[in-house]
Amino acid sequence: MVNENIKSVFIAEFGPAENLEIREIDPLPPPANNQTLINVKAAALNRADLLQRRGLYPAPKGYPQRVPGLEFSGKVAEAGPNCGRFKQGDRVMGITAGGAQSEQILVDERHVVSIPQALSCIEAAALPEAFITAHDAVWTQGHLQHNETLLIHAVGSGVGLAALQIAKAKGNRVLGTSRTAQKLDKCRDFGLDLAIDSSCENFAEAVKNAGGVDVILDLVGGKFLDQNLKSLNRHGRLVAVGLVGGRKAEMDLGLVLTKRLILIGTVMRSRSAEEKAEAVAGFEKDVLPLISDGSIRPNVDRVFPMSDVAEAHRYLESNKSFGKVVLEFG
Repeated sequence: MVNENIKSVFIAEFGPAENLEIREIDPLPPPANNQTLINVKAAALNRADLLQRRGLYPAPKGYPQRVPGLEFSGKVAEAGPNCGRFKQGDRVMGITAGGAQSEQILVDERHVVSIPQALSCIEAAALPEAFITAHDAVWTQGHLQHNETLLIHAVGSGVGLAALQIAKAKGNRVLGTSRTAQKLDKCRDFGLDLAIDSSCENFAEAVKNAGGVDVILDLVGGKFLDQNLKSLNRHGRLVAVGLVGGRKAEMDLGLVLTKRLILIGTVMRSRSAEEKAEAVAGFEKDVLPLISDGSIRPNVDRVFPMSDVAEAHRYLESNKSFGKVVLEFG
């Protein structure tokens, strides 16, 4: 049944972490059609939450502007009349375009998958956004093949580490960049074949000496574009997911034409419900079995109670985390 007293993380005023509060918000209506009502047990933080808190990344229309959160884990409280996959009490994890950092959330049933038996809700909360994004970007859109090499920028980030784990589970050779030597060392433990310190190295030269790459997962953006094009082999694919390194850059079209390169831009949050359902289904089919059999494991850096959400934001902003920062609810 619907809880009449729902506590949520709330952005009282856009700005610093100190503006985050825990508030009681209006009760949620019963689930309609293919909606599922979830009692949230845990929700991971993402960089998008930091931007939304600052007023720089508003939630899409129809989602709460002041309750952040893109991924969650918990138990089904109630299923809508057109739902057939889950029943009350089932443990699930999933994605949403906003509002996940709340004790309850209504989501499209197609955006939810079962939690493998061996995982806790804390571990499960660290999976959906990063792994669905990584799988969709590298395999669905980038079409990485089993005999190809992948380069991941910001390999120690949530999405970067997810892509590394999936690729190694599938047998791919993986190169990765980071500005933090400690994160590169930790990524080696996850199978990273070549670690490149992007703060002091020309990564294109290092990649070229390693034989080049076929697909690049770029979580940095603008300032890496020129070196990305030089790093790709013939018929290579560049998949741009992040823009922390800038939105604009000059491009050598000669390299694009000569190498017959493909440049792909992608974002998950603003996609239609149908497009998200396809991405979730791809993850469920291709990646969830690897999680269930232990080939891939969640990487939780720190867990904070919901009441310490401001501290959790500050910690994520410090760039000290390796893996996911998770909020625990109740």
